[in-house]
Formats: sequence, C-alpha cells, structure tokens
Amino acid sequence: MASARAPMLRLSKKADYALIAMRHLALRADAASSSAREIAEQFDIPVELLAKVLQRLVRMGLLTSYQGTRGGYVLARPAPDISVADIIQAIDGPVAVTACGNDADTCDQYEKCSIRDPLWRIKERILTALAACSLHELATDTDPGPEAHMAQPVSLHAHP
Repeated sequence: MASARAPMLRLSKKADYALIAMRHLALRADAASSSAREIAEQFDIPVELLAKVLQRLVRMGLLTSYQGTRGGYVLARPAPDISVADIIQAIDGPVAVTACGNDADTCDQYEKCSIRDPLWRIKERILTALAACSLHELATDTDPGPEAHMAQPVSLHAHP
C-alpha cells in the first residue's frame, strides 16, 4: 500500500506567507503602506514570523519599508515586474527538486547517476514557469496565456 506522504516539491511556510503578503500589497498598490501587524491579522499569520519574512523581502529588494506612525511596507517595483520565482527564491533560496550537488564530492553516485540531468531539466522547467508568473498575475488571478510566457525573459538565478 502506498504511503500518504506529501509531495517532494513544496514551498516553506515562510514562502507561503511571503506570497500572501506580496499579493496583499500588490492589490493595494495605490493605497498607503501596510504594516506587518495589519497583514498578519488579516490572514491569521504569526506577526513575528511575518515581520521577519517582510524584512527579508526588503533586504532582497522586493519591498520597501517606511518607519513611523504611518509606516509599513510597499512593493519596491511594480507587480508585473516581480515574479513568483523572485519571491520564493528570496525566502527559500534556490529551488531544488533533488538533493544532488554539482560535483562528485557531494554524491557517491555522481558518475553513474542516470537521473541527475533529467531532474535538473525538470527543475529548469519549474523555475521557468515560476519566473513567467508575475505578482500581478497572482494578485489579479489572470493568465495572459502561453504566448506571453514564452516571450518573457527568465532569470533563474537565486538572489544572494
């Protein structure tokens, strides 16, 4: 009997929270900034954890923060210019589908492995799909169609 384990590809809770917060801010792009507390309360997210996620998004250049009584967070760039891949990689680092490394030092099976290259190609396809989906799409729940995805440049590099 097959086990009911979760699939291998899964976002962290922090990445989930980042996507929720970024979508919220994209929907409020013309409004004043939103505080971590405001977002956390609206979505039942622990405020301390969300504050850390938002601070990381600021460090990675996806959000801008403002201090003071009317302070909070706003998008650092327009929503169409921020991809889902940008957000996920800002929080979780590079996307991986396998524990494989890039050299023989990290794997005893490196020289004989027959699935490493196909899995890396699958990872690239996943990253391409995540990079082709903008925060604007996520916020408005629209899909411009496969033609638009094919024409967009794709950055597959994780942010430092």
